[in-house]
Amino acid sequence: MTTRLYENTIFLEHTTPAGHPERADRLRSLAIALEHPNFGRLERIEAPQANEDAVMLAHPESHFLSVMRQVPEEEGEIHQLESDTYLSSRSLAAALTGIGGAMAAVDDVFTGKADNVFVASRPPGHHAEKSKAMGFCLFNNIAIAARHAQKTYGVERVAIVDWDVHHGNGTQDIFWDDPSVLFCSTHQMPLYPGTGARDETGTKNNVVNAPLATNDGSEHFRDAFKSRVLPALENFRPDFLLISAGFDAHHRDPLAQINLTGDDFDWATGRLMEIAGKYSGNRVVSLLEGGYDLEGLAESAGMHIIRLMKG
Repeated sequence: MTTRLYENTIFLEHTTPAGHPERADRLRSLAIALEHPNFGRLERIEAPQANEDAVMLAHPESHFLSVMRQVPEEEGEIHQLESDTYLSSRSLAAALTGIGGAMAAVDDVFTGKADNVFVASRPPGHHAEKSKAMGFCLFNNIAIAARHAQKTYGVERVAIVDWDVHHGNGTQDIFWDDPSVLFCSTHQMPLYPGTGARDETGTKNNVVNAPLATNDGSEHFRDAFKSRVLPALENFRPDFLLISAGFDAHHRDPLAQINLTGDDFDWATGRLMEIAGKYSGNRVVSLLEGGYDLEGLAESAGMHIIRLMKG
């Protein structure tokens, strides 16, 4: 099993205000974890920067322009785009590089260069709606990756599984009425952004939400997978599987109250790889979303990547 990881120092240059949970140290903590000999076989590649046109695979041009206009010109200056979402002078370049990494990952699994790929980028993407940046997110990387797979490789059925502790409202918004994309999400409710109830199913029954209650743990998370997510995937038979891999459901995370461990992310990764083995030619692309405790993120993302490498 060949696993690639896309990274780029530009991701460290997306600057947020002091004390903001979505900060460059997140990727630094993961980089330290990846120094372990267990990751010796991991192919680590510099993520390329996407063209601006790539944003329009999932967003109208007006959304791109509204973000671009608010990028500060001065180094060290930070603009507030939305209540918790910020732009620094290098944020647009970082966001486009995150998209570039996601698209390159899709290319890799469809051209046989890798079986699966993890993209360690920031800012994250799953809260970005068609025409709105929010929740630390500027553009929806995973939605763009899905559209790239469909447009470039003729993929008919794309499944996106989002286990970030916050509901992927942006991804749901983009694919709400698209039966070619199945969106499945486990997340804490009530919690930001307030979406993700079980009865939110999309106009084509292509959205599957499995909300978890405050203080739920491993048993409830795995049950949500076994009772809601995995049956939906089996029924859908995806040609390609994407993961919005947020690790903020870890018990150490400061932004939520779900009590998972690295073992739970390892288990969930394994179940999704089984689905990909049956229907998707083992093709899996995973994009980093949330995860704000540095130790919890490094542990969980590390176990997720090792599981990808094991096959």
